[in-house]
Amino acid sequence: MENSKVNANRLFYGSCFALITTAFSFAIAAGILDQLKTELELTASQTGLITSMWFLGFPISMVVGGLIYHKVGGKAIMQFAFFAHAVGILLLLFSGNYIGLLIANLLIGLGNGCTEAACNPMIADAYQGTRMSKMLNRFHMWFPGGIAIGSLLSGFMTDYGITGQSQMWLLLIPTLIYAYMFFGQDWPKAKIQEAAAIGVNLRSMITPLFLFIGVCMALTAITEFGPNQWVGLILAKSGAQPTLILALTAGLMAVARYFGGDMVKRFDQTGVLLGSAILATIGIYLFSTQTGAMAYVAAIIFALGIAYFWPNMIGLVATKVPKSGALGMSIIGAIGMFANSIFQPIIGGWIDSDKADAVAQGLTGDELELVSGQATLGTMVLFPGILIVLFTILYFWLKNKKSEVEVATA
Repeated sequence: MENSKVNANRLFYGSCFALITTAFSFAIAAGILDQLKTELELTASQTGLITSMWFLGFPISMVVGGLIYHKVGGKAIMQFAFFAHAVGILLLLFSGNYIGLLIANLLIGLGNGCTEAACNPMIADAYQGTRMSKMLNRFHMWFPGGIAIGSLLSGFMTDYGITGQSQMWLLLIPTLIYAYMFFGQDWPKAKIQEAAAIGVNLRSMITPLFLFIGVCMALTAITEFGPNQWVGLILAKSGAQPTLILALTAGLMAVARYFGGDMVKRFDQTGVLLGSAILATIGIYLFSTQTGAMAYVAAIIFALGIAYFWPNMIGLVATKVPKSGALGMSIIGAIGMFANSIFQPIIGGWIDSDKADAVAQGLTGDELELVSGQATLGTMVLFPGILIVLFTILYFWLKNKKSEVEVATA
């Protein structure tokens, strides 16, 4: 490590609590949406716009954070993240109006994006080789892990009559912890000094490999978040418990990411990604054809499929296109978020179309919802199916290519 004053483990644990803040904001916001709608007498479109602010702030701050990371440093970006999180949470707690909630969710989204923009390159610079992949996987385990914990806590508080806005106090706990962990700490310098230059970053990103990884990232993000947004609603009519399906998926993803470093060490990043695409395809196909108890089997296979997508796509850029620097990692993450935001309404359109087809067949009630929903999931199998082809190409493309980080270290 270039800077002996860097306490990599303390920075890593601080990053984990920052990502738990992101996960809690996602889980609790989703859990209290109906409560807020009722308490503040909001329309469905107003509630939807409040939620969209979370997704808008995320990619904006990821891209800006990536652009300025080597100029201002990760510490400054996380100081802004703390400011955005703290002010956003306080606004959520004390704002009793629609505009206040819009601004609050935008600020929290900006804080969440800063966490990705600062912590991914910090981990890439602080750790070497397969240990870097291991720590990236363990960092990203706290998003599904935090969602599982946050969802359970939100459900528990709702059952005991704690109002939606009051639940937001919970977000302050990981926020204050990560602020304490980062306070006064030195951050690592870039492993490859050229990666600190924006011009070098941009040239590295206008390459066949980076653009190919970008296409893969778009499809992995849609595969991960697309079915997750709809599968609960669809499976509610199949005899399975949607909350159990989502908790099972998030919990398994967290466990799988904990052991992600060992998987990468054994199969390399491209091998892990190829295997993930195969499992995700099988999982979504089972979701589209099975009901009842088999839905839980589908959830297990699906969770193991999507668990390694996000951290290993970030790790792939860090090891195979390292001169793209913090900006490259942020742009790849933003591509994933933007692709998901574009495809959510398209997937909604598929559901509407499949529902119209089911109505034309004379179906009604729960059967209508299940048949049309499973037809849409059947279409979504296309995303991981394409990834199997792309990751096979990438596997042979990179099979004999040493990473630039390994060359520079040697």
